[in-house]
Amino acid sequence: MKNIAVIGAGTMGNGIAHVFAQNGYHINLIDISQASLDKGVAAIAKNLDRMVSKEIISEKDKSDTLGNIETHVSISSGIQDVQLVVEAATENIDLKLKIFKELDELCATETILATNTSSISITRIAAVTQRPEKVIGMHFMNPVPIMKLVEIIRGYSTSDETTQVIMELSEKLGKTPTEVNDYPGFVANRILMPMLNEAIETLYNGVAGVQEIDTVMKLGMAHPMGPLQLADFIGLDVCLSILNVMYDGFKNPKYAPCPLLVNMVMAGKLGVKSGEGFYDYSESRKAEKVAAQFN
Repeated sequence: MKNIAVIGAGTMGNGIAHVFAQNGYHINLIDISQASLDKGVAAIAKNLDRMVSKEIISEKDKSDTLGNIETHVSISSGIQDVQLVVEAATENIDLKLKIFKELDELCATETILATNTSSISITRIAAVTQRPEKVIGMHFMNPVPIMKLVEIIRGYSTSDETTQVIMELSEKLGKTPTEVNDYPGFVANRILMPMLNEAIETLYNGVAGVQEIDTVMKLGMAHPMGPLQLADFIGLDVCLSILNVMYDGFKNPKYAPCPLLVNMVMAGKLGVKSGEGFYDYSESRKAEKVAAQFN
């Protein structure tokens, strides 16, 4: 396996492309927008520059990594002669089903189709293809070049062979693959998102302020980042989407999104990506000033 396609040049997609390319794989990075592709490659270059400055890699390593990445604005041109496709598009079920149906029609029969979804059923995605045994979840953590975990999610029909190939491939990337079963939220988000939601509920109910909640969790629980700052970093729209998937899947009220989270997303306050969430990021990506509340 040397040729791999990555669909989506956003934060997760360019991070996945970065890691594969740095480990010697030829990457076709696919997005419908050339501007998004350019922005994604620029982000990879910036991250590589940071690694060069810290003497983690050499200038040649940076050049070789960027040389392993080729950009495409159409799926049909980007999936030629690839052995694996990793989909990292927006966390939207209809979009993912559309992409996988198209991939199934265009890719060679032996090509493995993986999705970086953080919560959507692998079995449901696989059902729109004629190769459910070759569909698997490959959930990387953000930031991809730094975080070691990859959740490997088997759908109902995912074969042992496909799982073994992806587990071994993840190890070759320097990651720690961890196999989990196909239930809403998998493991990481099934545990993380209720915690973030509860932090938002705590703010919503006036128990404490933004900085106070984050300080308690950082200093009291030794978390490197407070839950509200982490939610901003992930994207409040992404948090809401994952909670909705889990609530729809389990019908358990403990997964119901806090009204404050819903209001903030409707108001376009999505966290770092929009410049404002629980904190103000209008001048830098650091959480420096508490944003207005929407309750």
